[in-house]
Amino acid sequence: MEKILKINKGVLYMLIASFTFAIMGAFAKLASESMSSLEVVFFRNIAGVILVGIAIYRKPLTSKGGKPLLLFFRGFMGFTALLAFFYNIANIPLGDAMTYSKTSPIFTAIFAWIFLQEKLSVKGWGAIGLGFIGIIFITQPTGVGFSKYDLLGIFSGVGAALAYTSIRELKNYYDTRAIVLSFMGVGTLGPVVLFLISPYLNMPELDFMLGEFVMPQGVVWLYVLAMGILATISQLLMTKAYGYTKAGIVGTVSYSNIIFSICVGMLLGDAFPSMSTTIGISLIVIAGIMVARSK
Repeated sequence: MEKILKINKGVLYMLIASFTFAIMGAFAKLASESMSSLEVVFFRNIAGVILVGIAIYRKPLTSKGGKPLLLFFRGFMGFTALLAFFYNIANIPLGDAMTYSKTSPIFTAIFAWIFLQEKLSVKGWGAIGLGFIGIIFITQPTGVGFSKYDLLGIFSGVGAALAYTSIRELKNYYDTRAIVLSFMGVGTLGPVVLFLISPYLNMPELDFMLGEFVMPQGVVWLYVLAMGILATISQLLMTKAYGYTKAGIVGTVSYSNIIFSICVGMLLGDAFPSMSTTIGISLIVIAGIMVARSK
């Protein structure tokens, strides 16, 4: 009975985390109407830096260190993946943007096999193949190839996967808070650098990582504040969920985020997903669940 209660708690925490993350995406979409996705990422991360900084102040880090480049790599890949993710949130249906980001477990399995020599079963390879078929159904590439949003969506999954893969090695050398801070820190300082150089660059194809800082006004402050709070709450609930039950179960439940995001996105004016997109989303969810359960 106690085991069942723990599983139920883990599932409940992840369901709430998935819902709050979908709402966070909605506030990010609303904020993007008044500021660049670069600025949205800046505000998303600065809240995290403050919270993690307070935690480190109260209890200093206990890390043996020794992998500074890998630590920076984790932060950089997480930051660039987040830029692509929030750019897509601003420009395509919320459910589609979330689905692309949810391809990360599929790519993580590949990178763990390549870089960490983790074994992949026949079932695992089948899940990866299914995931790629799902991506094709969503992107529907034409004779001219993938659209910019498709490429950025895929990159949001690939970049996050590289960041997650690096964490598996970093956790042997660094306090968890140091790893989180590497992501939040780069995600805060990176936008500052890009704000400074953006006026001197005329590169429309890189508009997802360029932008002018515009001081939020009126209700936009509410969007920014809500986004930061909900992102933090979601992260905490996810952590609690993984602490209560198996990663495979929690990982499976996390895909409810896509359903929540589609519903929330429709409330903001997104169209209901087409048949092809629905099939693609379903295949990616199934693939992700197969990968999660295999772990």
